[in-house]
Amino acid sequence: MTRKPIIGITSHMDENGTHHMSQDNLRRIANENGIPIILPNVPDEASIPRIISSIDGLVVTGGGDIDPTLFGEEPHLKLGSIHPDRDAFEMMLIQAALEANLPILAICRGCQILNIAAGGDMYQDIYSQYDVDLLQHQQRASRQHVSHFIDVDEGTLLQRISKSSRYKVNSFHHQAVRRLASGFRRSAVSSDNIIEAFESERHSFVIGVQWHPENLVDDEYANRLYEAFIAST
Repeated sequence: MTRKPIIGITSHMDENGTHHMSQDNLRRIANENGIPIILPNVPDEASIPRIISSIDGLVVTGGGDIDPTLFGEEPHLKLGSIHPDRDAFEMMLIQAALEANLPILAICRGCQILNIAAGGDMYQDIYSQYDVDLLQHQQRASRQHVSHFIDVDEGTLLQRISKSSRYKVNSFHHQAVRRLASGFRRSAVSSDNIIEAFESERHSFVIGVQWHPENLVDDEYANRLYEAFIAST
């Protein structure tokens, strides 16, 4: 029998502290023969090593905004709701996962907190803090619709996985990666030069994507990304 990897998936918190998880995140892992485990936002540092030793891979999901004091900035006027318990939990979890060389797939907000946990920073609001006219990064269409193109950098792991240098993705964000942490490289960019994907140069599989591949069930590029992630565990 084929071994099923256990994949920890981080969860979203609303303003009342209630945990949420999109079924798409769970289906994606289960469909690739993995076992999805939902991780609650309990920022208990002593529990982190046990969590890391219990999973074979980590998916860091999307959600709300991120506390800018984590990268030394005051809150911008356009900053949305933040959840300090989630921020604290994911920072500790990601840092431990990187140290353990655990495969990581980080999605939308997840790619931003991954970069911050490794020492990078982000735009709190791209529409206020970016100096050029931007395309629509908060699409007004279903989550299954791919709304804009990305250009994939030559020689990257993402290019090898996708087998393409240009394809379309969905988009639901107003924050984005700004300065990449040391040891990461850009993997893809949108036409307005927003970082759409990045990857680690030091780990076997650590990829952050700004879009939501979990919603793109019929998309060949999203499918290849999940297949590669599970294969890396």
